[in-house]
Amino acid sequence: MSGQSHYQLFETAAGVAAIAWNSRGISCLRLPAPDPKDSNRAMARQLPGAVRADPPPEVGAVIEGTARYFGGDRVDFSDVAVDLGPQEPFFTRVYAIVRQLGWGETTTYGAVARMLDVGPEYARSVGQAMARNPVPLVVPCHRVMAAGGKIGGFSAPGGAMSKARMLALEGVALPDSAQQGFDF
Repeated sequence: MSGQSHYQLFETAAGVAAIAWNSRGISCLRLPAPDPKDSNRAMARQLPGAVRADPPPEVGAVIEGTARYFGGDRVDFSDVAVDLGPQEPFFTRVYAIVRQLGWGETTTYGAVARMLDVGPEYARSVGQAMARNPVPLVVPCHRVMAAGGKIGGFSAPGGAMSKARMLALEGVALPDSAQQGFDF
């Protein structure tokens, strides 16, 4: 991997995803969208200087793992090198906690705040960190839910419906109230 940012689009069972990388690791992962143009535009917006390129083997492994994940396979991304770019120190701490969540394991925004030894009033700040997560799935923000088993927000294509589908892939039983309006 070189210092230049590169990216590539790739197919999954859920649509076309995009991944970007640099010499330090994966710097962006765009979850699947139905239209490849959406994924391409998102990469251009998020990383304007990135060049589309063939991925090196370590990035190819993440692409393959992501495709397997959306095909329903249990995949662990905890050892993937990431470059989250400049982050608020609080966000960096949030990402480190969330990165420890395994397949099918969920928590809440408030629980993450408690793990960081900050008050429950920081739950909203945890949610902001999740919304700005540049590498969803690798930092599994979809596993962080709102209080009471509610889905909470999700800034990826498809919004909360995509989050619910990802949790369902992992075998997470959602309360009926969390599934209302979702056609699985």
